[in-house]
Amino acid sequence: MKLFLVRHAESFWNEQGRMQGGLSDIPLSDLGKEQAMRIATALEKEEISAICSSNLKRAMETAQAIAQLHQLGVEIDPDLREIEAGELEGITLEELIAKHNNFWLSFKRGEGSLHFPGGESLAEVQQRAWRAIQRIKEAHPDEVVVVVSHYYAILTIICRALGVDLPAITRLRQDRAAISILDFRGGNIVLTLLNNTCHLTNKGV
Repeated sequence: MKLFLVRHAESFWNEQGRMQGGLSDIPLSDLGKEQAMRIATALEKEEISAICSSNLKRAMETAQAIAQLHQLGVEIDPDLREIEAGELEGITLEELIAKHNNFWLSFKRGEGSLHFPGGESLAEVQQRAWRAIQRIKEAHPDEVVVVVSHYYAILTIICRALGVDLPAITRLRQDRAAISILDFRGGNIVLTLLNNTCHLTNKGV
């Protein structure tokens, strides 16, 4: 299976610089809608068999833009939603530093429990997100599949696929509207593309 991991395009809270987790159901901004179309155009020539998305609006709207060019429906899987950020839902970076600076500094260093205050841990996100990937792999073996998800969900999937410990997540990136690719080859999983955003600047994937 060739798996495209697509982070959703810009939402209104991305535009405002607010933290949005699995309990924040924020739609795409005007720029986000344009980015979604650019993703769709970049993937237009791929022989995609299925498009899967988290159940949050920003991911579903991105997935629907891709689906329209392939005349496919979007399969919704709540296990692909973003980490539940607890006390961090909806706050700005300034508020994060003011109220949760010790946690944030520890988290960025890959230390501590990697558990959002009042929310989920990265391990919990990885467990459910990987469960979704396994279901997709069973349903679409030897096919090309697009998964539209979120920052932490995607990075935990990549860590699991590569056998990398979760603290390493702070050394990876998946920008808004970026594309990564995992190639499932027999018993091996190969990361063939990471955090590609060339399609946002008319340079293709």
